[in-house]
Amino acid sequence: MLTIGTLSRKTGTKVQTVRYYEQIGLLREPGRTEGGQRRYEEADLDRLAFIRHARQLGFSLDAIRELLDLSDHPQQSCADADSIARRQLKQVEQRLLRLQALQKELKRMIVECSGGQVADCRVLEVLRDHSECLTAHDDIGS
Repeated sequence: MLTIGTLSRKTGTKVQTVRYYEQIGLLREPGRTEGGQRRYEEADLDRLAFIRHARQLGFSLDAIRELLDLSDHPQQSCADADSIARRQLKQVEQRLLRLQALQKELKRMIVECSGGQVADCRVLEVLRDHSECLTAHDDIGS
């Protein structure tokens, strides 16, 4: 049996986050000692490691809930898991496009800045007036 502190250390997850995952049902309510301390099993450690890794890959809590449900029913087809992963990949690709547009815009702003006085600063001009931007970076990936 593992304490919440041990579970936290072994997975790199904050204690408050472990409690939150319990509250929202991603982790089961653990058993408790007579003194009221939470006690976790190895299966809880595995499940928390799964959740943490999925979060690192950018999956939403709802997607993680779906993946955990699939994991809890190993006889099902993995087509749904594949679909969830493809959906996540599409979101990542959209974010990359947006970040590339932002990078391009920021580089342009910096290059066009003469380094003179603030009154003539191109960076500040572009930030004041969105129409000065060359990319529609606010629409990309939306």
